[in-house]
Amino acid sequence: MSAAALPTLPVLHSEWIKIRSARSVLGSLIAVFVATAGITALTAAAIGTAEAGSMGEDRLLGAFFGINFGQVAAIAFGATALAGEFRGGALRVSLTAVPNRTRLYLSKVAVIAALALLVGQVTGLVTFVAGQAFMGEFALGLGDPGTLRAVFGSGVYLMLMALLSAGLTALVRSGTLVMSLVIPFILIVPFVVGQVVGGAGQFMPDRAGQLVMRMDPQGSLGPWSGLGVAALWSLAALVAGWIAVRRRDA
Repeated sequence: MSAAALPTLPVLHSEWIKIRSARSVLGSLIAVFVATAGITALTAAAIGTAEAGSMGEDRLLGAFFGINFGQVAAIAFGATALAGEFRGGALRVSLTAVPNRTRLYLSKVAVIAALALLVGQVTGLVTFVAGQAFMGEFALGLGDPGTLRAVFGSGVYLMLMALLSAGLTALVRSGTLVMSLVIPFILIVPFVVGQVVGGAGQFMPDRAGQLVMRMDPQGSLGPWSGLGVAALWSLAALVAGWIAVRRRDA
């Protein structure tokens, strides 16, 4: 990839303006925070002090109880951020302004990644602190083993989910199709695969990625290797999307 194809500040700024001005895209990004932190805090307030393990067998993962809802919003963010280019000839307009398709694609991906990571890191910290405030004697602290890793990793995980859906949207040119396929895939398939082939479900993107938030990871993957597997899923989707953007007609 040549230096001429790398993102530049004006292109990055224009992609930020596109996202900021699209209510559905910005709304899905805000929903990442609201769903993850809000559902975790509300659940902890309701049942957090009932008994040990009330938020889940793994106390650390339970501190991010709302992450399964937040990842749906992250998937929606990544999909809607790319989908606008494939409606009403918008891609032709974008290519008129930025003829280099690789530069355009990488700029969009970079802005999506930066925003998702920023919101993800804020979400991870607020989710942990807000949820544990309602846990009473069962609360974990930021100084406990694994907590800082989990806070940071949760933000990276949300970013990876957004990038996964962004790459797939570039591949199939439909945000609606990606959300209708990826969300059930993330929520259902890992459980089915895990039961059928005895543990292969741990290599699904959500199962692997969420290991970074576990106090006691199970299976052959560790916290960081699991996050690495999730990153490989996202990278594969992004490469497939890049190939599709380069080769297909606008």
